[in-house]
Amino acid sequence: MKRIFRTFPIKEFRKTRLQMLSWASQFNICSFLDNHQYHLPGHSYECLAGVGMIHKIEASAGNALRKFQEFVNANRDWCLGHFAYDLKNEIEDLHSHHSDFIQFPDLFFFVPEIVLILKENQISIGVFDHSHETIFETISSCDYNLPDKKFHTPIIKNRISREKYLETINALQYHIRRGDCYEINFCQEFYADEIEIDPLRLYLGLSAVSPSPFSAYYKIDDKWLLCLSPERFLKKTGPQIISQPMKGTWKRNTKDEVLDEINRKNLQESKKDRSENVMVVDLVRNDFSRICKEGSVHVEEMFSIQTFPLVHQMVSTVKGILSDDITMDQLIRACFPMGSMTGAPKKRVMELIEEFEESRRGLFSGAVGYVAPNGDCDFNVVIRSVLYNSSNKYLSFPAGSGITHFSDPEKEYEECLLKAKAIKKVLEQSPTPHKNLS
Repeated sequence: MKRIFRTFPIKEFRKTRLQMLSWASQFNICSFLDNHQYHLPGHSYECLAGVGMIHKIEASAGNALRKFQEFVNANRDWCLGHFAYDLKNEIEDLHSHHSDFIQFPDLFFFVPEIVLILKENQISIGVFDHSHETIFETISSCDYNLPDKKFHTPIIKNRISREKYLETINALQYHIRRGDCYEINFCQEFYADEIEIDPLRLYLGLSAVSPSPFSAYYKIDDKWLLCLSPERFLKKTGPQIISQPMKGTWKRNTKDEVLDEINRKNLQESKKDRSENVMVVDLVRNDFSRICKEGSVHVEEMFSIQTFPLVHQMVSTVKGILSDDITMDQLIRACFPMGSMTGAPKKRVMELIEEFEESRRGLFSGAVGYVAPNGDCDFNVVIRSVLYNSSNKYLSFPAGSGITHFSDPEKEYEECLLKAKAIKKVLEQSPTPHKNLS
């Protein structure tokens, strides 16, 4: 059975994007990968979506990556899904003891019934029969104006108090001074329980406030990821691989262009942010060197500043050429979890993360993306995200920052609040009609 693609012209990209997302959200299993028209280096697709399920692989840390490789080998089709942070327990023989209220599996991939690829002026539909025309007509006639709904304003709680957070940063810096590690990504959880939301409405609200190039609306039955990530974890194109670690965040001043440019330059020149970025780049280079041809690993760009609606970010780009016969599971095993969400050295800081954080990360700090039929892939870093379980009505949006010897605990705390600000604001506002969020 072979998937057949047909392409249809479209007139209004934004309208079609909304119709496509609204239609896709009705399926129990749905992955909608959203670029928000950024066209950054390494750009893949404007929107790539998979809905419904022909085959799936769901696995817990232990032998999940072996099962994943077998799944990819067996299907040779579009495979969409995720790697959760707790796959670290398989890769590095670690453990996770905290509670997980969202309950995404450690690894999940599926071969969709329908694949949609949206470009500026066309949509391609891939199915196993000849239902292209019917699907296109259904999407084109989809009413993307959601009816108004009123929800109680949620009470957002912090898993760690400000005082406890500051104490923890000081404790982590003691480990840095002692030589246990050089840099560590420490996260705190913001959450709400007994909450009912409309995930699609919330995703659109978040997208209106902070559109990002590696966004995702991702659903597995009663579990949702609403992701506004600006960061790429890993992309493979033939034998070439690329990672773009993002370390260094500076608040924008959108009301004053001069002050905003000063903020941008301050980030560019920040010793703390540069040292943090360098350590993560070195970690990625080391990961790549284990699976790439000798001499092929190089840093293409260092300390690039990318500007987003709310923040400036420092980004570097690392590339390499894979050694012959490296399989997909070997690639993930060498690079996961991503250095920007752990620190260095990777195993030791993950032990400290387990010791000092008070929530299980689950899908947060993991990766969502796709493997194409030819073996190419692209995965984001799951940050700036809302995770929601509709069965137990639990909502979570963690935020973190990189801690180094130069870190000011108060400023690190403020950075976490800045990263959570957009999510908290949208959650606390009254729901807005869908038609105003395009």
